[in-house]
Amino acid sequence: MTETADTTVRLPEHPSPRATGCPFDPPPALRSLQADSPVTRVRIWDGSSPWLITRHDHLRTLLGDPRVSSDPALPGFPHRNAGMRERDQRDPTFINMDDPEHARLRRMVTAPFAVRRMNALRPAIQRIVDGLIDEMLAGPRPVDLVEAFALPVPSLVICELLGVPYEKHDFFQRCTRVVVRRTSTPDEVREATGELTDYLDGLLAAKGAEPGDDLLSELAVKRVATGEMTRREAARTGVLLLGAGHETTANMIALGTLALLENPDQLALLRESEDPAVVSAAVEELLRYLNITHSGRRRVALADIEVDGLTIRAGEGIVFANDIANRDPDAFPDPDRLDITRDARRHVAFGFGVHQCLGQPLARVELQCVYSTLYRRIPTLRAATGIDRLDFKHDGIVYGVYALPVTW
Repeated sequence: MTETADTTVRLPEHPSPRATGCPFDPPPALRSLQADSPVTRVRIWDGSSPWLITRHDHLRTLLGDPRVSSDPALPGFPHRNAGMRERDQRDPTFINMDDPEHARLRRMVTAPFAVRRMNALRPAIQRIVDGLIDEMLAGPRPVDLVEAFALPVPSLVICELLGVPYEKHDFFQRCTRVVVRRTSTPDEVREATGELTDYLDGLLAAKGAEPGDDLLSELAVKRVATGEMTRREAARTGVLLLGAGHETTANMIALGTLALLENPDQLALLRESEDPAVVSAAVEELLRYLNITHSGRRRVALADIEVDGLTIRAGEGIVFANDIANRDPDAFPDPDRLDITRDARRHVAFGFGVHQCLGQPLARVELQCVYSTLYRRIPTLRAATGIDRLDFKHDGIVYGVYALPVTW
């Protein structure tokens, strides 16, 4: 016999703060919940009380369960904030849809992000990485690694892939910052999302008339012109790919560098090895360890689901805490230690199931190019300020550091 949770007791607030001086670790409250109440209700910003899932095995099981929906229009869906509720309900993309609509739209952009095609981009990505390092070495010191390197690398790559002029990077980076900031109002998110969607809508129209060798041209010619998707659907897909394609990887580059600088033994292992397998393992471990998508995956139950002796009822929201799931000691021994020699491939940094991140092959290639090059070309790279003086993105849906002054 299963039972539901007693909602008359005081519920933990989610999200909870990280511990002072521990910028890489999930909040301590999540560790306590994982140990004592791995499936529990929490209170979120709007006063609702969705379920919080903190264990690695529970998370993978439920994210693969078709009784769990990604539709933010359904009652009970646990939105991240008022701004994201506005965006997800007003301008939904395939990540906020269930099959078959999710599968219909996702498959239209799956092939361009296939592992084989991403590996074919490796030489071009390597040229971008090397060129930006050349500019850093020729410039003044200290330099902000975020502005000089971490943000330009994925921005240049995703612009080339989509066919968006890089000259627009200030515009789309500004809009993306508004969307991923937890404190953004619905009006601010609506304006930023609308600007980006309108811009890409116009770009798709131009590419339909004069296509190039890029993903937006492919959508315009093969999907929009044939009636498989509307131009507005294609524009929304472009907004998703453009934002996710630079924001997450940029934070991984900067925060990953900081984590390695704070763990010099691991940095030395990475810098001194010429084995691609070592670099690949380091990427997976840093993805597991850092968990920059720290606001969790959000879902709602379509039917009653039993988990760990409790019943999540149909219509109740679910928050999947992937940050603490990736620190689950049952899945990763000694989980709070950065160890680039461990097998971390079962991490859930990219989610799990049919909605796992479409762009993960691209992110992996970018991070492999960066982590195998930056520290070798600048072997004396070091932070130019103490970690206690850095400003971390506690207010963001995507976690990272706002600026990282470095020198050598």
